[in-house]
Amino acid sequence: MRDLVRPDDYPRSSRYDPEWLVGLDMGPNPLWLLEDLSRDLDLKPGMRVLDLGSGMGATSVFLAREFGVDVVAADLWIAPEKAEAVFAEAGVADQVRAVSAEAHTLPFERESFDAIVSIDAYEYFGTADSYLAYITRFLKPGGQLGIATPGMTREVRDLGAIPPHIKDLVGWEAIAWHTAEWWRFQWDITELVTVTSARLQAGGWHDWLLWARACLEHGATDRDVVERTIAILEADQGEYLSFALVTAVASR
Repeated sequence: MRDLVRPDDYPRSSRYDPEWLVGLDMGPNPLWLLEDLSRDLDLKPGMRVLDLGSGMGATSVFLAREFGVDVVAADLWIAPEKAEAVFAEAGVADQVRAVSAEAHTLPFERESFDAIVSIDAYEYFGTADSYLAYITRFLKPGGQLGIATPGMTREVRDLGAIPPHIKDLVGWEAIAWHTAEWWRFQWDITELVTVTSARLQAGGWHDWLLWARACLEHGATDRDVVERTIAILEADQGEYLSFALVTAVASR
């Protein structure tokens, strides 16, 4: 658990109880991803932010506490009342509202948000060519979009096949994992946004490995998946796997 407190790399995240965060586990460490992504965003107190694919709510707590923003936490799989209990315990219930929503049928008015962030979720719904046009309708002109999503050092299409050790973990889903430059082109070509940053996270695979090991040691519910994740990351050693962090500003 000590490996999850890294003030030199993640000073904001290191102020959060690692046991609390592990208890909300639904994938890679969401606060490390969000803290790194936020370095490319300009979040200010009072902004209205959509946390899309918010899971158990750790990222929404972080956004409210660290940036003073008002958050709508939207997720399909976690019941709003379950997330709201997390927000109440964290003392941010007055800043965060939980909503049950599917990413293609969002229940919001146009131009509702100053920013939309999505941490380890966008790969499930956002790779279709038409999705950017849909999601940006909810941003105010000049609003910000930021995602942290599993990324590849090379495109699967260029490789000609999903590397076997990655296929063992996620199967065909790895075709939704792309390089940072793929995302840059995918968004920039539309002229719906201006991409402000698109980068592959340095050491992202190692962060993921540290997190998986901690979750395995401290109560992971699906131990088989976590054990396979650890084995795959140890085999990969950063050859293919990382996270793509992408930010953009909506056209005015």
